[in-house]
Parts: sequence; structure tokens; C-alpha cells
Amino acid sequence: MKVTAATRSRARHYAMQAIYQWQMTGNTLNVIESEFHSDNDMSKVDVEYFHELFHGVAAQKSELDDMFKPYLKTVSLEKLDPVTLALLRMASYEFIKRIDVPYRVVINESVNLAKKFGAEDSHKYINGVLDQVAAKARTAEVNEFKANKKSQ
Repeated sequence: MKVTAATRSRARHYAMQAIYQWQMTGNTLNVIESEFHSDNDMSKVDVEYFHELFHGVAAQKSELDDMFKPYLKTVSLEKLDPVTLALLRMASYEFIKRIDVPYRVVINESVNLAKKFGAEDSHKYINGVLDQVAAKARTAEVNEFKANKKSQ
């Protein structure tokens, strides 16, 4: 299957849902992943990306939480709604492990998923947190983007 923006977007969609399910149920990754494969049409999904995001987030949960925890403001990690937590973890993973994906794409995809699945206005919160995480995790890329924007 050809990897496109659409197949990647669907992979993020399902990965976010799988991460959410893992957070809520504590089921093993393999059980959740096989449920996703049997319950959903994965023919138009970048399944390798889905697998990487899902397993990568689970394997590096603590490291990822530490990336965005300083930017949560008045909300503790434990008080975050599970959709927001899943999205922040997934985006943080992409920031550090998938530098081939532009940081603005990671943020945009997360914001769109928050609009669809998150609490009201959670997309604004996620956008603000991820802007700060990106500035630290992808400093050169963010600075280059800002410099190019100013020169236009």
C-alpha cells in the first residue's frame, strides 16, 4: 500500500483510539491491536505507522509524559482527560521519533483529532501545550519556520 497523508492520518486516528483504550483498560497491546485489525477496515491505513505509534507510546510513556508535563499549567497529569492524554503522548512521540514528519503536521493532526474526539475546547489546550513541546523538542525546525514566516 502506498503511504499517503490520508493513510497516515487514519493511522493516527486509530493509534489515538488504541492508546486511549490501553490507558482505560490496561489490556495488553497485542490484544488491543488485534481487536483494531479485526474490528476496522485497515486497508486504507498505514498499519506500520499505527503499530509504531501505539507500541512506541506504550514503551516510552514516562519519557513522553515528562516532555509535556511542564506545560500543563494548572492541570496535573492525573487530571487530564484520557483523549487529551493520548494525543499529547502520541504527538510527543512523533516529535522525538519521527523527525521526518514536520512538527506543524503533528500539531495539526492532534488538534483535528481533539476537535473530533476531545472535550470542548480541548483542541486549544492541546495546541498550546504542543507548541511549547515542539519549541523544545524541535528547536531548529520551529526557529526556521518562525524566521521564514517573518521574512515573508
